[in-house]
Amino acid sequence: MIILGIETSCDETGVALYDPERGLVAHILHSQISLHAKYGGVVPELASRDHIQKLAGLVENVLAKAGIQKEALSAIAYAKGPGLAGALLVGAAFATSLAFALNIPAIGVHHMEAHLLAPMLETNAPAYPFLALLVSGGHTLLVKVQEFGKYAILGESLDDAAGEAFDKVGKILGLPYPGGPNLTKLARQGNPKRFKFPRPMTNRPGLDFSFSGLKTFALNTLHEYGDDAQTKADIAYAFQDAVADTLRVKCKRALEFTGLKRLVVAGGVSANIALREKLNRLVKEQHATVYYPRLEFCTDNGAMIAYTGYQRLLHGEKTASLAIEIKPRWEIDSI
Repeated sequence: MIILGIETSCDETGVALYDPERGLVAHILHSQISLHAKYGGVVPELASRDHIQKLAGLVENVLAKAGIQKEALSAIAYAKGPGLAGALLVGAAFATSLAFALNIPAIGVHHMEAHLLAPMLETNAPAYPFLALLVSGGHTLLVKVQEFGKYAILGESLDDAAGEAFDKVGKILGLPYPGGPNLTKLARQGNPKRFKFPRPMTNRPGLDFSFSGLKTFALNTLHEYGDDAQTKADIAYAFQDAVADTLRVKCKRALEFTGLKRLVVAGGVSANIALREKLNRLVKEQHATVYYPRLEFCTDNGAMIAYTGYQRLLHGEKTASLAIEIKPRWEIDSI
């Protein structure tokens, strides 16, 4: 059985082949960073057009890389949502059409569920149940995962997601797109002792997040202390430390609340070294274990879509019709 996975939810076109017996067979990822850089952020129309231009060629390339004919495919999984509507439509239309031509199932996958399951592609995969922290440009969620397909949201961001806040503060500091990764690089030059940013919503009960206030705090600090290079680096360090520490506090609270001893951390921000260091220390204190995807699978990719599509197929899900369906807004606990 070979599953083709297609990811087009935002600004990366990912395709991959997954075989339950051999694991991940091949994967290719095309990033649109250079396309959107001059605009300082993702332009949805340009993202959709680029997916259209690149997707067919990437599928051909990944099949050739694996030495597999498309007729050998057992199913095609695609990102159904959440994400940019136009971008999602490209992947959904391609996957549904090719699946119809090959007379095989097309499986619509929840993008964040795929992120949550990305560590399952590793040799040391977590067992159910576990707690999941999903941190990306569009989402910050704490999810209790009882078993595959059974998810309960324990906490979520009430405004900006963590990754979104990173990008916005990066822009405030005058860093090139994408702001988040460049802010992380700048933070390495920062003075840890100069600024102390607040840890939002950690002084009250609950597991929800709020990061928009940190963005304002960073802006006010820049205005007060000036925009010289060292001040910018110090702000970057303080901001990153505040976000990572806030996520650590909430994870600790969620582990204690649920009694779970396994923590999965996934999504683009899960690649952040400062966050990993804090969570690694946390699980030692809690006598728990933390699991991450490999760095290349922290951001959007086709491998996680292919794996999740296989799991959906395994649990009896199949194409209901030839309708091309997307869900730009889709809560993970409503799958």
